[in-house]
Amino acid sequence: MHRPDPQRLSSVPDTPHGLTPAAQSVAAPGLIAFAALLVANVALAFGPWFVRATEVGPVAAGFWRLTLAVPFLVVLAVQQGARPMRLGWKLWAGLLAGGVCFAADLGTWHLGILRTTLANATLFGNVATLIFPIYGFLIARSWPTRTQGFALALAAAGGALLLGRSYQLDAKNLAGDLFCLLAGLLYTIYFVLMARARATLAPMSALTLATLAGIVPMLVFALAMGERVMPTHWGPLIGLALCSQVLGQGLMIYALGRFTPLVIGIALLIQPVVAGIVGWLVYGERLGAADLVGVVMVAVALVLVRRGPPPEVPLEDTLDTPDFERQETV
Repeated sequence: MHRPDPQRLSSVPDTPHGLTPAAQSVAAPGLIAFAALLVANVALAFGPWFVRATEVGPVAAGFWRLTLAVPFLVVLAVQQGARPMRLGWKLWAGLLAGGVCFAADLGTWHLGILRTTLANATLFGNVATLIFPIYGFLIARSWPTRTQGFALALAAAGGALLLGRSYQLDAKNLAGDLFCLLAGLLYTIYFVLMARARATLAPMSALTLATLAGIVPMLVFALAMGERVMPTHWGPLIGLALCSQVLGQGLMIYALGRFTPLVIGIALLIQPVVAGIVGWLVYGERLGAADLVGVVMVAVALVLVRRGPPPEVPLEDTLDTPDFERQETV
């Protein structure tokens, strides 16, 4: 029986379904998509720096990160072709859950940033580096090639070597480490939910709706903790919103629709590398020989995973089930 075309929030969803072979070759992950993935992780790595520079509470900083980013995200979504349409309740539920998980991720991570070292916050906050590819292997059945498997192992070893000397679990930073670890787990759930949404929605449409869903929970969290919410200096908060949410998350959500969890997971290791460089330049934390070797290992892993043959089943294809493919008008 013929099934009607799905109704989409964006007129140009970033998926390969329904395209001709020539168009699919254009939509396949290319240099631009890979560059977007790299830039996204670099931009996101500056988040802790902005959070520490703000004068509001850490959770309130997350609230302003989302709120100040919304006008820019709406403009980008409209330029991408987004139009108001009624979507199915399952898609709305996924976006709402994704927004709440992202709000909880930001809240716990920002709390941890102020209670532990920058290296530890980056390490535990990016536990999705390992969990998200494992999800792809076991749940989405996106199995790695031999080259990609070697790249994952090399990247994990490089990341461990890079942060090994800064990895400390003691009474001073245990609470912050646990907050950041919880944030990393929540970030993984957010990744999974947004990857599902990206099977139907264009990048900016999905990110805009998820960002809107997270604003109220962030404000409630901040007020419940008695944090200062209104700033007197807006510079760090504007930088946090533009760099982390608009640029970083915008490009990351775009990349989620183009690469498998393995590639996304390995690319996340860029953030500890950049955090180490920021710590060196801003806080005088010099990189030693082991750190430089770790940087090289991560770089080689990124080259290998970029040059390796693509998997047979992209993440979007495995997640584009009839429930997400058909959007009922309600």
